[in-house]
Amino acid sequence: MNFRFNFILSAFVLLLGLSSCEPAGPTENIVDLASSNDNLSTLVAAVAAGGLVETLEGEGPFTVFAPDNTAFDNLPEGLLEALLKPENKEILSSILTYHVVSGNVKAADLIKAIEEGGGTHTVTTVNGGELSASVLGDNVVLTDASGNKATVTATDVEASNGVVHIINSVVVPG
Repeated sequence: MNFRFNFILSAFVLLLGLSSCEPAGPTENIVDLASSNDNLSTLVAAVAAGGLVETLEGEGPFTVFAPDNTAFDNLPEGLLEALLKPENKEILSSILTYHVVSGNVKAADLIKAIEEGGGTHTVTTVNGGELSASVLGDNVVLTDASGNKATVTATDVEASNGVVHIINSVVVPG
């Protein structure tokens, strides 16, 4: 039966003119990926208000530590609304780019770097700030310049121009 299935699959592939059965890579860029996730709707609105849509739709690769909606909900009352105002675009952009690292940093690579670093690894964000990554229990935790912590809750969500790791808190540059 396995032979018959492989034969039928091969014939189907030939009929479609495909050269291999390998699954295609991700087709959505980071912005499209975030837009299709209801739990990242606040981030999508912030990226638009910060003028970063075109950048995060770009070639990359980028690694984005994406705060979920709950992370934004946990900000002090009124802060998000203030950041979304046009006059605060530069501040918002700085905060958002503090969540982005150049390159395609998969979870396994980050954990390996943490282990090789003696329990911590520093990543430089695209805004020039640094985040410290460590492992606490079974979770990767990011610590920002002010000592605030964010736990990675989902890893390796692949996009055509990078990878997204979802975090439970907004990290802020010092």
